[in-house]
Amino acid sequence: MNGTNRTSRKKQSKQHRRSNRSNSQQAINGQLSKKQQAILNAPVKFGDEVMVTIHGIGSSGEGVGRVDDFTVFVPFALPGETVKVAIDMVKKTYATGRLLEIVTMASNRIDASCDLYGLCGGCQLQHITYEGQLSLKTQKVKDVIERIGHQNPDLVKPTLGPKEPWAYRNKMQMPVGGTKGDIQMGFYAMGSHDIVQGTNCPIQDEGNNIIAQACYQIAKAFDIEPYDEHTGKGVLRHIIGRIGQSGWMIILVTATEQLPHKEKWVEKLIERIPQVETIVHNVNGKRTNVILGPKNNILYGDGTITDHIKDLRFTLSPHSFFQVNPEQTTVLYDQALAYADLKGDETVIDAYCGTGTISLFLAHKAKHVIGIEIVEPAIINARENAQRNGYDNTEFIVADAAVEMPKLYKAGVRPDVIVFDPIRAGCKEEVLTSAAGMEPKRIVYVSCNPATMARDIEILTHYGYELQEVQPVDMFPMTAHVEAVALLTRNEVTQ
Repeated sequence: MNGTNRTSRKKQSKQHRRSNRSNSQQAINGQLSKKQQAILNAPVKFGDEVMVTIHGIGSSGEGVGRVDDFTVFVPFALPGETVKVAIDMVKKTYATGRLLEIVTMASNRIDASCDLYGLCGGCQLQHITYEGQLSLKTQKVKDVIERIGHQNPDLVKPTLGPKEPWAYRNKMQMPVGGTKGDIQMGFYAMGSHDIVQGTNCPIQDEGNNIIAQACYQIAKAFDIEPYDEHTGKGVLRHIIGRIGQSGWMIILVTATEQLPHKEKWVEKLIERIPQVETIVHNVNGKRTNVILGPKNNILYGDGTITDHIKDLRFTLSPHSFFQVNPEQTTVLYDQALAYADLKGDETVIDAYCGTGTISLFLAHKAKHVIGIEIVEPAIINARENAQRNGYDNTEFIVADAAVEMPKLYKAGVRPDVIVFDPIRAGCKEEVLTSAAGMEPKRIVYVSCNPATMARDIEILTHYGYELQEVQPVDMFPMTAHVEAVALLTRNEVTQ
């Protein structure tokens, strides 16, 4: 009897477990079906060929249209065009499509001048006139200021572009791949880490193209083993070129502690490129997307070059951050200085000061500038840059701005102006609330991501600040990126 009961209980237990598994599976299937329901009900399906009228531009430069009020993103399509598209991905709220045919062409569409355009992922807007690019970027900033910032888009001024939108990049980072005996060097393909072979880029300073071509030929001649990011094996990972006013820097990044034929590398590079001022071997043995490792071996020169922004001189090492478009950097920083409206007796806080480039622009006209940056090596560079340029009215602090600014407030610091120049993610809200609590007359916001800037502007308006103007600056012609500078002032009611 007891044995029968035990057997019965075992059967019941197994049935209970099976029932639980079945119920769990049904629950999972139910969840999946809910997620998939929107896709199943979407007006477009994978593989469909549809007609789309493009009405806007996306954050990555793709055309934006609708099919039955469902958003479709189409790379290389332009506003005003009607295009035939093959749907290649469907998500819950949008789809993407491959451009098959342009039925109605935009008046500002042109042929791209680069043979690799459409394969290389570096540029997204070569198929539109440069005037058209500036117009799209202005509209892009207006859209986020209105949609995310809830501000008047008419406060956005036309985007400022350079005199020449080509050959502007003073820094080149070129991945290396392929196999031993068949080394590849070039640019990542659009949306992947596949390498598109090529050592000539029309948006690079010609010096960087010279560096790329020489390094590629030398690597082939020495039969250097390329790094394989899938296996983590191999030697040569990246070639980096930096063009300064004093000379050129070449950085050879390897996954190994040793650079094969390093003496011959130096000999050949100096022979072929007399402008080279320094050559550095950087070691990055980690399996990561970060390009530079922490260790530098100087092979030639002292490991630095010198560059200028107007009358300010900066010494650049391999890890130094420096804007890649010298002409437009001056435009960007001049605009920030104009918005700061300094008369000579102000205290200014530069809340994300980096290596102090904007801080020194401000120090030229301010009484005292306090730079705050959480990255200690950047602060060390900032102090060196201030000393090198003769500015003793600067103070640089290693700290999180959200922690340091309340401390400065308690210590009685009352800045007249606060400048933000954060990373793409924008400011932490604690930084914004701390800044508002210090009650500066003006806040100048420099941004590489207008969407997060718009979000932060909206927050600041709840703390007594009013947006006065936004000036987009095209730092990266031929790409979808745009920078912007915004001016906010404290409301008279709250003063």
